[in-house]
Amino acid sequence: MLAWAENIARQVIARRPDKQEYVCAAGISPSGSIHIGNFRDIATSYFVVQALRGLGKKAKLLFSWDEYDRLRKIPVNVSSVRDDMEQYVGMPYVDVPNPFGDALGAKNYAEYFETEFMNSVSDFGIDLDFRHQAKMYRSGKYTDLILLAVAKRKQIYDVLDKHRTQVATEEERNNFYPVSIYCEHCDKDTTRIDSISDDNFVAEYHCTCGHHGTFDFRTNHNCKLNWKIDWPMRWMYEGVDFEPGGKDHATAHGSYDTSKDISREIFGYEPPLFQGYEFIGIRGTTGKMSGSSGLNMTPGTLLKIYQPEVLLWLYAKTEPMKAFDLCFDDGILRQYGEFDRMLTKCLDGTADDMVKSIMEACAIKGRQVQPVPMSLLVQMGSVVNFDIPRLESVLAKNGTPYTYDQFKDRLDRAKYWLEVCAPDQVYRLRGWRNWEVYNTLTDVQKAEIAKLYENLKTNDYTLDELNAMLYAVPREIRQIEMSDSEKKKVQMPFFKNIYRLLLDREQGPRLYLFLDALDKKDYLELLNFSYPQTQEEIVAEIAKNAPQKEEGLEIVYGDPDPVDDFKPTITLDQFNAIDLRVCKILKCQEIRKARNNYKLTLFDGKDKRVIVSSLKNYYKPDQLEGRKIIIIANLEPARFTGVQSNGMLLAATNNACGCKVIFIDDLVPEGTSIR
Repeated sequence: MLAWAENIARQVIARRPDKQEYVCAAGISPSGSIHIGNFRDIATSYFVVQALRGLGKKAKLLFSWDEYDRLRKIPVNVSSVRDDMEQYVGMPYVDVPNPFGDALGAKNYAEYFETEFMNSVSDFGIDLDFRHQAKMYRSGKYTDLILLAVAKRKQIYDVLDKHRTQVATEEERNNFYPVSIYCEHCDKDTTRIDSISDDNFVAEYHCTCGHHGTFDFRTNHNCKLNWKIDWPMRWMYEGVDFEPGGKDHATAHGSYDTSKDISREIFGYEPPLFQGYEFIGIRGTTGKMSGSSGLNMTPGTLLKIYQPEVLLWLYAKTEPMKAFDLCFDDGILRQYGEFDRMLTKCLDGTADDMVKSIMEACAIKGRQVQPVPMSLLVQMGSVVNFDIPRLESVLAKNGTPYTYDQFKDRLDRAKYWLEVCAPDQVYRLRGWRNWEVYNTLTDVQKAEIAKLYENLKTNDYTLDELNAMLYAVPREIRQIEMSDSEKKKVQMPFFKNIYRLLLDREQGPRLYLFLDALDKKDYLELLNFSYPQTQEEIVAEIAKNAPQKEEGLEIVYGDPDPVDDFKPTITLDQFNAIDLRVCKILKCQEIRKARNNYKLTLFDGKDKRVIVSSLKNYYKPDQLEGRKIIIIANLEPARFTGVQSNGMLLAATNNACGCKVIFIDDLVPEGTSIR
């Protein structure tokens, strides 16, 4: 078993040696798409459960959905499909509607993101004992503990105060309540308790919505303990023995320090063993993996490029307080390589105890991983466009005769990674002859290409014969004897020229394998420069080198507009009456049924403001979000396409350029006046 997990397991047993079943806990709030970083919560507890079972103990992994927490803010992927979700801020997640309609069959916001997460987590084969906190609270299971917390509210305040730096007052202590009430009128937790009965059972409260109400904690369950009281309450209720958490919870006077004191002093329960963990790094999410690609860093996203065993392996081999990266760049190929080396050692019996423990921890029942090199599938798959029979043939010729049954679990992942994360590494033949490169070649180099073309056109080669022919061409053209170093000097440029003519690249897969894998008719004419450049090739080359228009934006420019007459002179006072301010675009949203307008949410240095601007035909949202602009801040508000606009941005508009927004250097603070 894993050394670090075994160490924790032995500590857990030593604390309660006679316990029948040990409880390891984890929990996540379904505030949006669950980030892969949250999976470390589950993985850490999972490996400790494995270790406890390995030591002959009964153990379970208790997983809580904290769906009774309040909705705090709206994630980008939610606001992009519904612009009215702000109205639900303050409600418990379980009472917020599914923003995606009936997607995933989910009845509400919480259920949608829980289902999204669990659909992918099921691939890891981890057995979870679920607790849905909305159901636990509303069924009254926690009623006695809530009543206890309310009765001991001043003692709880004193515990919390020990872990704070600011000075407390007696008034704050008297007005403190460890519970939030969800308003019976608006369903939000924007309430404040005004008073409570002497027996601590019945509270009077008011809400910012204007409602005043009475709340009986014995019979009304529409309330929730505050986080640092809720956490230890659940430890006691479930008998939790171990729970991990992010390193921020592990700091002195942090969440765990505070909650463990409340656990002991209020609920009389010895708190569980706690293990902090380091956060996960993400590498290589630039370019096509940017925010505009719509990829969330969820387990489901990672499983498109990682096998579940490889993800578990990354968590297993790394001690909780050490960081590691999940890679969208070619670092993933090195990770697969290291995983395969460990797996191969286990399969051939050469693995030491540490390697065995890691590989056993990440094994998934009912699955068997085949260590077919991921880098090989990426390279050779690209050559044959991931055609399975051709790929099997190429692999066999390469001396690596893997079959589809062996590599099928990795093939789609290799293809997805290559096409989405590393499109620059895809090998694609040009569509026409590369005259631009050909015209830069020397006469000898052109003769080499002509010789290669004739050889390929008139002969069929075995793989070994093809390899020998490629090395022979430079020598045959020069017709001189060469030393090995001299051969290398002419062979390398020759291969480089072939790659440039076929792929627009200076290197690629092993050339003889590449050419053998392709159908000759697909590439042969790309090497034939015996006839002049055609009109079609000229047009194609011009189009290829032309400035690329933004995808989805059809913009046609024309001649410049006539220059307008200058307007009448104004005074400096008149100019100063115009309030020009620097603002940052926080969000750019589509407006329903609006053909030209965007709704822009700005930060003007003091607050958020909304303006409407007709930029839809010229910019995509991700070209605007995060940029700084100038607006007329004191323009009279007006409504456009049903949205009130509180200002107007500055832009240049001309037939020769379309609409060009005037952007400001990012160093200029929001709210700065333009004078």
